[in-house]
Amino acid sequence: MAETVFDAAAAGRFAKLALDCVHSEYPNKIAHSLSSDADVKPPRELTPAFYGCFDWHSCVHGHWLLVRLARQFPRAGFAAQARMAVGQSLTPENIAQEVRYLNAPGRGTFERPYGLAWLLQLAAELHEWDDPDARRWAANLKPLEQAATVKLGSWLPKLAWPIRTGEHNNTAFSLGLMIDYARVTGNSEFGRLVESRAREYYLKDKACPVAYEPSGEDFLSPCLAEADVVRRILPAREFAAWLTAFLPRIEMEPTVVTDVTDGKMWHLAGLNLSRAWMLEGIVSRLPAADPRRKPLSALSGRLKQAGLASITGEHYEGGHWLGSFAVYLVSGRGLSSK
Repeated sequence: MAETVFDAAAAGRFAKLALDCVHSEYPNKIAHSLSSDADVKPPRELTPAFYGCFDWHSCVHGHWLLVRLARQFPRAGFAAQARMAVGQSLTPENIAQEVRYLNAPGRGTFERPYGLAWLLQLAAELHEWDDPDARRWAANLKPLEQAATVKLGSWLPKLAWPIRTGEHNNTAFSLGLMIDYARVTGNSEFGRLVESRAREYYLKDKACPVAYEPSGEDFLSPCLAEADVVRRILPAREFAAWLTAFLPRIEMEPTVVTDVTDGKMWHLAGLNLSRAWMLEGIVSRLPAADPRRKPLSALSGRLKQAGLASITGEHYEGGHWLGSFAVYLVSGRGLSSK
């Protein structure tokens, strides 16, 4: 059953999903480039901080989930376990190996942009948390955070066109996470670069074909993701005018996972969650009197209900990552720096 209130009990259910996987090495899907026999190693040796949850990016945002929830519910029963799990992962030694792995030859495209953007979101969450453990973990994570911004900062000026898929390569979604990171941490140089690329990629766009969505394995809406990043960089009136030209109509229905044993089809459950939070972001930037606010909020509510109802933890194919999407939505992470 979907949570209607985001309280400690609901948070505990989502925390359990991450606690069950952040240090579960197998099953594992690694996107691993080998240069020699020496690169044939188990995930826990290749990336010792983020080797669980089936893949690197899911493990990263699983750690973000634990930090987010322990920060918001410090006295909840799961908080101590969450701290232990994060502390086990974010050691100087583990992060040093993560940096070596990321910077090794042949890994220029590793987790770019999705996983690296979530890594920056983890850094932002730690940066905001006024807590001794969080400050230590943030300091430990700093070398990998810096390596990620260098990688992304080198890539974005070369990316002539945005990537408009509904999966991990989607540029708009990751740019939104990067902008939020830069604002939270005060990384103004990186923030200026990301915002300038978003403006170049999207401000001239019109008539996004939202009726063509979704593709069969989407967990992001290309049209809504673009609108959600543009609302971060335009004043309310300018954004409202841009949105009229870009998405004159927004009509969509909740999606259904037709095969719960298929990891790719589970993407459609996440699509309901990400569409819901993107609509909330869009509404948050529209002027108070804009007539689109009420129907878009209602649509977001329907998508939210469907998305949350799909998270049972029964199937690892969805359970290893959907909790992060749920927490991002129900905690309003994309709407505020708090």
